[in-house]
Amino acid sequence: MFADRGMRMTEQRRVIAQVIENASDHPDVEELYKRASAIDPNISISTVYRTVRLFEELQIIEKHEFRDGRARYEAIPDEHHDHLIDVRSGKVIEFKNDRIEQLQEEIARELGYELVEHRLELYAVPISRDDKSDKD
Repeated sequence: MFADRGMRMTEQRRVIAQVIENASDHPDVEELYKRASAIDPNISISTVYRTVRLFEELQIIEKHEFRDGRARYEAIPDEHHDHLIDVRSGKVIEFKNDRIEQLQEEIARELGYELVEHRLELYAVPISRDDKSDKD
């Protein structure tokens, strides 16, 4: 992920890159700092901020702002995916749905455009058991 990007890879950057690559969630800078400093206690929060900014500029990571006031990050994925965000817990669920992808292409075409990029974020709350039984 971080090879051949024309930057000097210091040991601290390597640790931060490892933390990002191993993240199964979408951590913010504070969480990245917590995880990175557990590996290398010499890493400062300012180093994490600078490194995240550099990785973002080099398009190694992607920044997300999921309405919770925190910028969250993930390694730029190999394949496109969308996000569903649980507004109660903040949990982010990645998903891919071919029907949604096709519909977005169709909408753009109908409006006279060719879709070149998109980002879909769904904000939701879990359905309670009571709600599910009402629909059954």
